[in-house]
Amino acid sequence: MLSEVWPFVAQRHGAGQRVVLARLVRRTGPGSRPLGATMAVAADGGWTGSVSGGCVEGALLDEARSVLDGAAPRLTSVRPGADLMPWEPAPACAGELGVLICPAPVGPVFAAVSAALATRRPLAVAVELEPPFRWSTAADRSGLPGGSEHFVEELRSGPVLLVVGATDLAAMLAALAAPLGQRVVVVDPRPAYARPERVPTADDVVCVWPDEWLAAAKLTTRDAVLVVTHDPRIDDRAIRAALAGSAGYVGVLGSRDTHTRRLARLAGLPGLDRLTGPAGLDLGATSLAQTALSMLAEVVAVGNRRTGGRLRDLRGRIRAVETPAPQPVG
Repeated sequence: MLSEVWPFVAQRHGAGQRVVLARLVRRTGPGSRPLGATMAVAADGGWTGSVSGGCVEGALLDEARSVLDGAAPRLTSVRPGADLMPWEPAPACAGELGVLICPAPVGPVFAAVSAALATRRPLAVAVELEPPFRWSTAADRSGLPGGSEHFVEELRSGPVLLVVGATDLAAMLAALAAPLGQRVVVVDPRPAYARPERVPTADDVVCVWPDEWLAAAKLTTRDAVLVVTHDPRIDDRAIRAALAGSAGYVGVLGSRDTHTRRLARLAGLPGLDRLTGPAGLDLGATSLAQTALSMLAEVVAVGNRRTGGRLRDLRGRIRAVETPAPQPVG
């Protein structure tokens, strides 16, 4: 997806380098990456991203570099394993992949994509599937130009992860949550704690009581709340406010004994059955990083309506819900 490779594109663009994108725009059969999966290849030879998880990237690197060297952009078809001998095992991606290889957008389109990703503002980004492969953007799909077939990717803001308590665990949670596409907001009423340098990867660090922030924010079922101050004076106010709202997940740090006492204090609170404590999956966590991983893993599992069991024991599909793929439009 564009968001996955855009930091690379922007960095090379800032250095005055040309970049070519290889984007998965069509596929027949199964695949390990969704439509819209993107590789970015720069003039200095560097590259990032993937369209198949490893099956065809080598061939696409050669094609992208040929475009950097002056060859015409193209919509090409590749079939993983096409060069294998009959007795060699086929790769996981068994279908034919349609890959658009063309220069990354520049000018107003580059600026619009960069701004949308930086501010988490929705944006529809289209590229024509026939020469000259022009790019365009609009606030939504309805504003895109018609008249030819386009491949459209809709950039959307990620869910909010509200972390109550600007602690060392909050800093680790923010660092791990950023690659998941979550907008991390940390709130703490204590001025000595609520400092941006304490949680440098958070999108926002606010010195405010959590119930005040939650009253103004209006979280949705896509969003999650993790309460990690370990101070009942702050925790309980956060829990009451979070359970009164619509957040899809509300979890709290603490041992089983701590949580038992917490439930006794909050007895009779509407929605108390929605509170998860201790928060996290059973990873046997012994460090801050492992604890943060455990907690975020549960947030993801609940968001995908899964329990977080081992994939080797799963009998159904691995992906709980397919990410809505960009669809070609004419």
